[in-house]
Amino acid sequence: MHALALVAAAAVLLTACGGSHGRASETAPAAGQAAEPVPDFGPNVTIFTPAMAIADINARLRSLAAQSNGFDDKRHAVYFMPGTYGSAAGQFNPATATGHVDSPVGVNMTVHGLGAAPAGVTINGNLRAGVAGQPALSTFWRSLANMTIHPIQADEPAHTMRWNTSQASPLRRLHVVGNLDLAGGIAFGNFIANSRVTGEVRSAFAWEEDRKPAVTGAVEGGQAQYYTRDSEIGSWQGRSANIVTSGVVGAPATRFAPGDKTSLASTPLSREAPYLYHDGKRFLVFVPSLRTSARGVNWGVTARDGTPLPMSAFHVARPGDSAAAINEALAQGKHLLLTPGVHAIDRPIQVSRANTVVMGMGLATLTPTSGTAAVLVDDVPGVILSSFMVDANTKRSEVLVQVGPKGASKGIASDPTTLHDIFIRIGGSYAGMATTSLEINQNDVLVDHAWLWRADHGNPDTVGWDINLADHGLVVNGANVTALGLFAEHFQKSQVVWNANGGRTIFMECEPPYDPPSQDRWMNRMEKTTENGYPCYEVAGNVTSHDATGLISWTFFRAPPPAVIYARSAIRAPVAPGVRFTNTSAGKVFGSGGFEHVFNDVGGPVDATGPASFVVGLSALRQVPVFPIAP
Repeated sequence: MHALALVAAAAVLLTACGGSHGRASETAPAAGQAAEPVPDFGPNVTIFTPAMAIADINARLRSLAAQSNGFDDKRHAVYFMPGTYGSAAGQFNPATATGHVDSPVGVNMTVHGLGAAPAGVTINGNLRAGVAGQPALSTFWRSLANMTIHPIQADEPAHTMRWNTSQASPLRRLHVVGNLDLAGGIAFGNFIANSRVTGEVRSAFAWEEDRKPAVTGAVEGGQAQYYTRDSEIGSWQGRSANIVTSGVVGAPATRFAPGDKTSLASTPLSREAPYLYHDGKRFLVFVPSLRTSARGVNWGVTARDGTPLPMSAFHVARPGDSAAAINEALAQGKHLLLTPGVHAIDRPIQVSRANTVVMGMGLATLTPTSGTAAVLVDDVPGVILSSFMVDANTKRSEVLVQVGPKGASKGIASDPTTLHDIFIRIGGSYAGMATTSLEINQNDVLVDHAWLWRADHGNPDTVGWDINLADHGLVVNGANVTALGLFAEHFQKSQVVWNANGGRTIFMECEPPYDPPSQDRWMNRMEKTTENGYPCYEVAGNVTSHDATGLISWTFFRAPPPAVIYARSAIRAPVAPGVRFTNTSAGKVFGSGGFEHVFNDVGGPVDATGPASFVVGLSALRQVPVFPIAP
């Protein structure tokens, strides 16, 4: 069979998967048992095998990489069956190499290996993102995971692959045998987890020592900020505004104010995203266990490391399936696998059973058409929401994803509800509206990478101050909630509101809205006072314990003169013994105004008067090592 025909056949084989419910561990098929057919993942899934010609694989990958503009209904998931792909012959001279895997990973496209661990799939070549010398400020919504890569890329040095993206483009469970170039063009930050880079991670410009903040150096392009957790690297080169690591072996030492690095020895609480794999006989989903004080990678698949779930435990939903049918399957104890595409739903996906897994393929997207939520999680622990998008629609939703009803009390610290790679969008695709994107009412929830975005660009007539209406990105009402790698941008009030004790954030990137038409239309009118704008990160005044590290906020107010727009502060938080912020930054990209203060009413502004940025391309940057500031 022709290779592309085999790809198509693999993607459309139909299999009825009956069977067990729950998160019970399954044993491998008995020796000699025939392999199960490929489940029906629908037309937007491509599965490669090592027998296929590399030329055909590259042609298919490149075609998929070009199919979406980011704001349409095109989604695709690509999987590599276990084995080796491409020739390693050109690794020392990539400019003349042939016969290797060589393709970009496009928007609304995910590429994953199907081994139980990264060693199961070896790629000689590159699966790249970004173009050398071009900005990547709008390079969003893609992912690469679960494979070993021996980099061969013609426009990079030997043994180097480029992944130059901005938000919502995570790297997970990767083993890069060589260097990883995150730069190449100016970009705005991303997320790496549970990965090993044997060589150098290159994030920014060719800087001199971090101790010389006035040095600007030669601009090569680079990341404004980045978060990496539970990984291993050879070294890190590059300096920008906010590089944060936790639990990373080989991480650069903390050097902040002056400097841009925050390195935590371990990650206090983490869990890896569930993933699809093939054990030689059948497809399964591995659900990793919770880790505490994590450091370095964990690619194990023993009972200690997590639980494999058979496909028979999942309801496989395709675009066009009704929310009623999905909810019936969930109520009967099935987990949920959302296949690639846009799932228009007239009611919320209702998760009512503990330890349910809801997992997307190929950036599957939920859009609520009736002004409801997209996902409601009942007051049950251990739920996992992973790897999908939510697009607000034209009927305003009060909330898009709600974890626990208001007053929820059944969260469990040892089995937390966990969110991985959840990307919520207001505007861009539709003239969407939602008061709050993500509301967490349950205790002990873990957020492991989320981008909550009120769109500043997209399809015509979907973006504008009076069009894509949205108050908040994240509202936390549950105690002891942890966020790792949080991105929240452009909402019309506070981007993040934290109303409960015990909150903990490691790395956040945040921007107020670009588009207030005037200061008068962007005022925080409170009961006893009125102030300019809203903070990016707001901790309620009655909170007595909160810990946040590596937060950065930016302004870029685009109202034309004579309008001048300010936010009173980047962060509002009570001054209390149990409330602590470390290594916080606030900057101004361009535009009018800025922040009057970083915290509350403390310290100087971040605006045209300074402080002068030590990062090329940013007009002002102020760093605060510790808050509350000692008198």
